[in-house]
Amino acid sequence: MDVKDILGKVDHTLLDVTATWDDIKNLCDDAMKYQTASVCIPSAYVREAANYVEGKIAICTVIGFPNGYSTQAVKVFEATDAITNGASEIDMVINVGFLKSGRYEEVCDEIRAIKNACGSRVLKVIVETCLLTQEEKVKVCELVTKAGADYIKTSTGFSKAGATKEDVSLFAQNIGQNVKIKAAGGIRSLDDAKAFIDLGADRLGTSAIVKIVKGQEVLGY
Repeated sequence: MDVKDILGKVDHTLLDVTATWDDIKNLCDDAMKYQTASVCIPSAYVREAANYVEGKIAICTVIGFPNGYSTQAVKVFEATDAITNGASEIDMVINVGFLKSGRYEEVCDEIRAIKNACGSRVLKVIVETCLLTQEEKVKVCELVTKAGADYIKTSTGFSKAGATKEDVSLFAQNIGQNVKIKAAGGIRSLDDAKAFIDLGADRLGTSAIVKIVKGQEVLGY
């Protein structure tokens, strides 16, 4: 697997609360140059970014982020608004409290409702693995599969920990055949990226990989 293959699986991400339009524009420039899978940005910048990239790169945004405890109606509105503004991929956060309370149908119904709002666009479901037990991780794989989402995603990157190799491996063993895996949070090297892909991740949520490749170019590697 070469660097270009890795970059093609990267959602080049900037979700910092201090992110400015200039920051987002630079992110888009790098994503287009290095041909990443998408840029993942705050919803407030989706319209500007979509107009700026003119279809050259997919625009991904987050909803119910980062805590996931907005109501279903709010999340559906967020998704619909983002799509109207030009997003082609949506990363939603589940209600972790509902999952832990055994309110499985509500978790499933919410994912399904947001997928219906997304239509043919990609929906990734963030489950925040660092807050879940092993049993809850297995259960949420079942719910994400049942609800018809496109991806299960490990982490927001804003909680206690990010993606682990053990969790990606567990997902690969328990998701349905139509669900892909996105690892996010703490992917800081090309070796990390390769390891997660080898374990079954189809997307990587990270800002580090493009920075590493740019640094290698500067050094003449």
